Amino acid sequence: MTVEVVRTGGCLCGAVRYEVRGEPYISGLCHCTICRKLTGSSFSATANWHRSQFHMTGELQTYEHRSFCPTCGSRLFYLFDEGLEVFLGPLDTAPNDIKPMLEVWTVRREHWLPPVSGAISYHDNPPKI
Repeated sequence: MTVEVVRTGGCLCGAVRYEVRGEPYISGLCHCTICRKLTGSSFSATANWHRSQFHMTGELQTYEHRSFCPTCGSRLFYLFDEGLEVFLGPLDTAPNDIKPMLEVWTVRREHWLPPVSGAISYHDNPPKI
């Protein structure tokens, strides 16, 4: 019998909680300008699940499909038609065992940051997944 993995997460203040079931279909790091500005860091770490694998409680605010808690401002995920891209930082468990499959916008990767071993690397945007 296979046990389905359930990962939980939420915002800093706890007003928004979510869970994702099963494994993500893609995961990665992005070094683009938008991800740098969204995270206030040198890159974003995310994983994608289908909407059917996702459940959430609480109220969200969105900006260009990017969802965040209106109370504490925690960035949580990016919603799109087929699913969502979850920022890995707000997951409750760390380390979370989700290894990046892709690394994109490596042209903007900081020189002190090594490439992710085993991840497919793209100079800029990857082909449509």
